[in-house]
Amino acid sequence: MTKNVLTYSLSEPLNGATTVKVEINAGDGNLTIDRLAGGEQMLASGTLQYLENQGVPACTLNTSNGQATLALKGGGAGQPWFRFPWAACNGATEWQIHFNPTVSFEIIAHSDGGNVKLDLTGMAVTRVSADTGGGNVDVVLPDNASGLNVKASTGAGNVVVLVPGGIAARIRTATGLGKVIMDSRFSKMDSNTYQSPDYDSAANRVEIMVNSGAGNVSVNTK
Repeated sequence: MTKNVLTYSLSEPLNGATTVKVEINAGDGNLTIDRLAGGEQMLASGTLQYLENQGVPACTLNTSNGQATLALKGGGAGQPWFRFPWAACNGATEWQIHFNPTVSFEIIAHSDGGNVKLDLTGMAVTRVSADTGGGNVDVVLPDNASGLNVKASTGAGNVVVLVPGGIAARIRTATGLGKVIMDSRFSKMDSNTYQSPDYDSAANRVEIMVNSGAGNVSVNTK
């Protein structure tokens, strides 16, 4: 029996936060993250869908001396959403979250089986970990990625990471049944590692790890 899909409105105040660690567990849902575009004095806003038999998503925000931790987790009550075999790589619900671009973020994003999309354009990010049990993962990196560490993985879908042209990168790849699709500006160093020619001397550089159990992994220039 189909359960009603309800929506929780996310609205978290900035409260002087300058650095934030975010942990998101979207359950079976698709997850999209990008930046607030209107200059709002908010830390985060968005809409989180949930099935009525699972309960309202849990949201916890703690802020102290400019440092904040934000945790978002899908409700776990009731029966899990049933997924038909041909409905793989798609979630039961949609989570859309917008973050304040003036704040420095560490983002840990997870879905049990939905798609995960992170557009970090214009944001300040120090670490990204995005994974899903069976969906696709798409990550667009910001233009300034000095010291950024990125991990993107999926059990069965495809992983695509877009790297701005002005950023040097070292990329480690792992794939089971799929293939590696790599931008030609990254030189192959060994069977699993690719790197920009100027990586060691570049000031704006990023470490990337991409992994898929059954799908393809791609790193392209934005």
